Amino acid sequence: MALTVAVQMDPIERINVRGDSTFALLLEAQKRGHRVIYYTPDKLALREGKVFATVRSLKVRDQEGDHFTLGDSERIDLASTDVVLMRQDPPFDLAYISSTHLLERIHPKTLVVNDPAHVRNAPEKMFVMDFPDLMPPTLITRDLAEIKAFRAEHGDIVMKPLYGNGGAAVFRLTSEDLNFGSLYDLFAATFREQWVVQKFLPAVKHGDKRIILVDGEFAGAVNRVPAPDDLRSNMVRGGSPKDTDLTPREREICRRLAPELKRRGLLFTGIDVIDGYLTEINVTSPTGIRAIQRLGGTDIAATIWDNIEARRAH
Repeated sequence: MALTVAVQMDPIERINVRGDSTFALLLEAQKRGHRVIYYTPDKLALREGKVFATVRSLKVRDQEGDHFTLGDSERIDLASTDVVLMRQDPPFDLAYISSTHLLERIHPKTLVVNDPAHVRNAPEKMFVMDFPDLMPPTLITRDLAEIKAFRAEHGDIVMKPLYGNGGAAVFRLTSEDLNFGSLYDLFAATFREQWVVQKFLPAVKHGDKRIILVDGEFAGAVNRVPAPDDLRSNMVRGGSPKDTDLTPREREICRRLAPELKRRGLLFTGIDVIDGYLTEINVTSPTGIRAIQRLGGTDIAATIWDNIEARRAH
């Protein structure tokens, strides 16, 4: 069954072929004979109840520096496609939210992965707060008194933007760090929304585990170990991918999340676990599936497409 697959993503010329999960999904779609068309979010339009996009046909190759070929532009009704992969990276801002409102109008007749309404309602660092017993102590606020009280209770803390991604602007503050006041002022001037304050987990030096769930079921994992001179384990920040297995605690976390991920139509999810504590649930554009396959793990792109094709067959 050949499908017409539209991918909404960041400019394809900028992606990191070796690490990009979207690229892995495109390679697998092409391998299965699906027609792939490409557009960036700024090419969306809503007119008279229909959602249009200016798209280009796309051919991909697993070759750095020469990884794609685009066809001519055409304007289409997105409802005429079978699947839309919503895969642009954060920031999770009003532009991102607007895209979810537009794509919500064609889902589920056209299958949007992930469900755009639930992507909108499940920001990575907010959705995870539904499971406080699985998390380290965490506070979401911009109130100085709240942060001071939390810091007094827990000592070393991490501060990070609520809608950040890729490890950007993540800071550790020790209990005696005199930079606290200046960092608070910087965050207050930079971010209008609340931010995340979390108890620091020293075991992060041994890795931040990215676990991939497909329709709520465990599909693979990679341990991302930070560089010796950095707090952040994100691979875009120099973290090293290492082979890993799940602990009983991590399997329990997966079991706890599964029903809610299924209910929300979050087909492709990446969760982050440090020392047995759940820290994020990534639903916008999870990464890690190429690293997992290179380390000898499952071909998660194939698993995702098996799931999509099964849904389209019904």
